[in-house]
Parts: sequence; C-alpha cells; structure tokens
Amino acid sequence: MPIEDVEFARIDHHRALRQGFPEVIFGQGKTPEQVVAIAERIIGRGDTLLATRLSPEAREALSRSVGSVDGLEWCTFGRTAYRAAPGSPVRDTRGPVLIVTAGTADLPVAEEAALSARAFGNPVEQLRDVGVAGLHRLLASRDVLLDAAVVIVVAGMEGALPSVVGGLIAAPVIAVPTSIGYGASAGGFAALLGMLGSCAPGLTVVNIDNGFGAAAAASRINLLPLA
Repeated sequence: MPIEDVEFARIDHHRALRQGFPEVIFGQGKTPEQVVAIAERIIGRGDTLLATRLSPEAREALSRSVGSVDGLEWCTFGRTAYRAAPGSPVRDTRGPVLIVTAGTADLPVAEEAALSARAFGNPVEQLRDVGVAGLHRLLASRDVLLDAAVVIVVAGMEGALPSVVGGLIAAPVIAVPTSIGYGASAGGFAALLGMLGSCAPGLTVVNIDNGFGAAAAASRINLLPLA
C-alpha cells in the first residue's frame, strides 16, 4: 500500500513517485520511539531515508535501531540522518547547488540544507564564513558563485548577505534567515524581514532556520524531470 498506517503517523511511500522526493522525517516534536518506528518502516520498504531536526536522544535511538544499515550517514552538526534507497538512479541536474554561509554560528542550518540537497540528488558545494562583515571573503570566491546552478544563502544578524549575492549572480538565490544574533535580531525576525525586503530582484526567502525547505526549493529548480 502507498500509505502505511501506524498509531501516530501515516507514512507516504509513494511521495517520491509523485513529487520526485521521498517523505522526510521531521524529528522535532517526535519521541525517539516514533522516529525509530517511522525510519524502520521506510528502510524496510527500501525507500530513501532522510530525517531532520533529530534530538540527541532520537539520534541515539536511531543509531541503535538502524545504525548498522549500509550507507547510513549522520550529520551531528546539522541534526540529520540520510540513507539513499538501494539502486537509486543518479539524477540529472542543471549544476551544483551552492550553500553559502555568513558565519560559523549559521553552520547547523547550512549543514541541514547541504545534506538535504544531496539526499534529493543534487551535487552540493559549500562556501563558509563569507558574511558582509568581511565582504572581501565573498568577492574572492566569485568564480564559485558563478559556477552554481542554484545558491542557498544562510545568514543571521541583519540578514544582508543574500542581497549581496543576489546582486552578483544570475542564478536563483534562496535565502535562509537564521535565529543567530543579538537581542534586536529577535530570534531571526530581523534577518527574515531584511531578506523579504531585499532590493535584489527575484530573491526567494524561506522560514527561519529552514535549511531543509531551502534545499527542497533548490531541488525543484535544479533537478530535471525523471524520465
């Protein structure tokens, strides 16, 4: 059956057939037991496993349950786990997805975006710690920016970096505000509003700390339709 009912969830095993991406486990708010139960069923069906926002307790429980499965990858910093479905085809893309990070404190969100984008079938590159406080760092890597098919820019504080990147390149730019910053940043709202009010035409903005959502949006742009 395409939908598998368990006590607390309805697992959609055909989502990849409809949308090109599998159902993803959002770990936040779930108990470790719930995360494990869903993951075991996904792996048991031979589907791709991607789990985000894993608590340390959920990660430990998942490791005990499926940690020995071949090909399972962990990103502790990004709180994610990933395992490609056996025999997954290589997807055709327009080019690499580039993850640009303003500062080191933004890396957990950037790592969630990076692993999610790779799980969806994109080649991924990263450019770290190139925020506007030292703009020369970004300008020194302009060739990397120009080679990207889609760019995800992750930034907190005032959220200015996506506007700068959007003014330098023609590729689509997806902005991710993070909750990093001093008091007036209001948990990422200052960055969010700055990105929404950007003067860079065509800038796309996702929710605060939503690296996964940015990766999904980038993949819809970057991945060519399945044959």
